[in-house]
Amino acid sequence: MSFLEYTHELKAAIANGEPIVALESTIIAHGMPYPQNKKTAETLEGIIRETGAIPATITILQGKVRIGLGPDELEYLASHPEVHKASRRDFGLILSKGESAATTVAATMIGANMAGIQIFATGGIGGVHRGASETFDISADLQELARTPVAVVSAGAKSILDLRLTLEYLETMGVPVVGVGTDEFPAFYTDRSGIKAPSRLDTPAEIAQMLHTQWSLGFEQGVLLANPIPSEFAMDPEAIEDVISRALREAEARNITGKELTPYLLGRIKELTEGNSLFSNIELVKNNARLAAQIAIELANK
Repeated sequence: MSFLEYTHELKAAIANGEPIVALESTIIAHGMPYPQNKKTAETLEGIIRETGAIPATITILQGKVRIGLGPDELEYLASHPEVHKASRRDFGLILSKGESAATTVAATMIGANMAGIQIFATGGIGGVHRGASETFDISADLQELARTPVAVVSAGAKSILDLRLTLEYLETMGVPVVGVGTDEFPAFYTDRSGIKAPSRLDTPAEIAQMLHTQWSLGFEQGVLLANPIPSEFAMDPEAIEDVISRALREAEARNITGKELTPYLLGRIKELTEGNSLFSNIELVKNNARLAAQIAIELANK
């Protein structure tokens, strides 16, 4: 029994080996308020098309893993914030019950791999949370990168995380981490972290060649492509760190943990920055979508 369901466009595109970029659906259902979430999703798909690739927003709808969304489905996701949020552990349960869910980074990687899509654009991955030595709070995104051969274009890892430990974890799991046009690992809202990127490549063609080689060798890991937010949209590193520290203290005081922590922190950071963090978030995702489409085009020619 197949749990995959495609739009007609994407079914044909996959069969013909056309360049495709996967997009997550959590950013639609849980990432920002309506109608800004819908507009952002449409903008990202538009950027990918303008660059020459085909967007494939992935979600779970009524017990099916949907590869690509129509206008009505996008409207449903954007306007129903109560829809579930699915990671790897949730697939079987949600599909078996015929329910719907937005896909996280990890779940989108799974759906993309099921459909044979190798490039995925997102904002920033999850990782090792600050204080994880006590809480053991480590995102499933890292395990997914260790086991699923999909390249994830992101602005590094979310700034709320322990970036050094996140990179240590990825190294242990054998996941290549590539700074795109930078020697420094980007930190989501800012292009600077003070941490050296493990490796560097500068062009979509170089990245596509690396991905082609990596997977031709039979390696099953994904690849993290750390693409810095454009400098004109970056936030001041010290200022955003002060805001993050305050949001973390407030979360601890309210005993907010587990899967509720990241949404709370991002929402509180948005409030404390008077919306500037959300603006930066949208701009960095747009930048990642454009790069992902360029890489997908190069990879389709291999």
